[in-house]
Amino acid sequence: MKKAIVIGSGFSSLSAACHLAKAGLDVSVFEKNSTIGGRARQLIKDGFTFDIGPSWYWMPDIFERFFADFGKQTSDYYQLDRLDPAYKVFFEEDTLSIGDSMEKICEEFERIESGSSQHLRNFISEAQENYNIAINKVVLRPGLSPMELVTKETVLRVDQFFKTISQEVRRQFKNPKLVATLEFPVLFLGAKPSKTPSFYNFMNFADFGLGTWHPKGGMYEIIKAMKSLAEELGVKIHTDSPVSKILVSDKEVIGIRSNGKNHISDYVVSGADYHHSETLLDQRYRQYSEAYWEKKTYAPSSLLFYIGFRKKLDNVEHHNLFFDTDFEKHAQEIYDTPQWPSEPLFYANFPSITDTTMAPKNCETGFFLVPIAPGLEDTSELREQYFDIVMDRFEKRTQQEVKNSIIFKESFCVNDFVEQYNSYKGNAYGLANTLRQTAFLRPNLKSSKVKNLFFTGQLTVPGPGVPPSLISGKLVADLITKKL
Repeated sequence: MKKAIVIGSGFSSLSAACHLAKAGLDVSVFEKNSTIGGRARQLIKDGFTFDIGPSWYWMPDIFERFFADFGKQTSDYYQLDRLDPAYKVFFEEDTLSIGDSMEKICEEFERIESGSSQHLRNFISEAQENYNIAINKVVLRPGLSPMELVTKETVLRVDQFFKTISQEVRRQFKNPKLVATLEFPVLFLGAKPSKTPSFYNFMNFADFGLGTWHPKGGMYEIIKAMKSLAEELGVKIHTDSPVSKILVSDKEVIGIRSNGKNHISDYVVSGADYHHSETLLDQRYRQYSEAYWEKKTYAPSSLLFYIGFRKKLDNVEHHNLFFDTDFEKHAQEIYDTPQWPSEPLFYANFPSITDTTMAPKNCETGFFLVPIAPGLEDTSELREQYFDIVMDRFEKRTQQEVKNSIIFKESFCVNDFVEQYNSYKGNAYGLANTLRQTAFLRPNLKSSKVKNLFFTGQLTVPGPGVPPSLISGKLVADLITKKL
């Protein structure tokens, strides 16, 4: 039986491990932290449960497709509920709610801009067509050749790769609130709307068409499900096992070193940060220079707060976006002139509104996220400064006092992304999906210098986000099983 070692235990790593085990390989996973999940870990404290990483369940079809590959369904492992509203957007003098149907969303758009609902239906119809092409044609290809992007469907839409989401949205919608709401989903791709090809409006269909869901118990239930599936398939998972070296002999991978011990393997797949993974190799076996990584455009990092409140909160939903300051200015301070934002937008998540298991009775679990540029200085003083900014704005917009109801708070920022995930510059989401960083232009799934060494995750194909990570694991496993 051929052996495969997978470095890391995030979504892409567990996906790869499951697919490789199904193909008949003897698979072992090595995770540096004490719990699995990579960036999708969990914090449980004083009866409060937090997803400390991903918190949005979008593209439910991708999760169903993953489990279906093994004759399973998501319902075999966790309960899913569709959120209504999916989320609430706070502006300076108004709020906007995204319901669980196009009818509800169109009504809300009409309330804000007369005549916009028909434009929205047309926009989402095109987004649905692009979604079907992207999911069934483009992202299922391993990024080995530019010809993978050439299909009869993409040829007919070639202009959409040279126009941007921002241009397309603003051509059809004038109200800045609607513009911000429609530009929001591409932030999951880690790039500015003005730098993201309009073809990626398929994210708007993922939002309005497929909806926002919640797995009871939180996003970590998916990791637990994948762990259960992996172990059922025979995968062996080792925690507290950081990898210090990828072993190579005669330009062929022979295993890894972890906790001072060598582990021999026929194949190695690294789902750890790609840049970090290459530092585990001798210099001559690395594909990409420091200059290469330095010039890439990265998705944002994040300042995160995990807060236990001793009361239920008012005027908020499960997911909440605070777009009550200048969207474009904050984006510029992430991508163009990297600095701590002067007036940050932020996101607030209260899963206990939907799921009472995630907080003690009459309490609220609160997760706050401020997108920031990767590589910024990260100090306790800066964290406290921005905590005060976020709390003051939150109290003002939701018309309630909350600071005196905080039982505890914990934070996570650039330094933690580096220390816990070996993340390059402390980025949270990998490489941005800009035109010049799409498909075959991303770092390769397969090493060009070391035989039988592969990579997976959000820094490679197809890109950032949980569903793409599931796909990335399958793609790399397919490359290996084809060799068999």
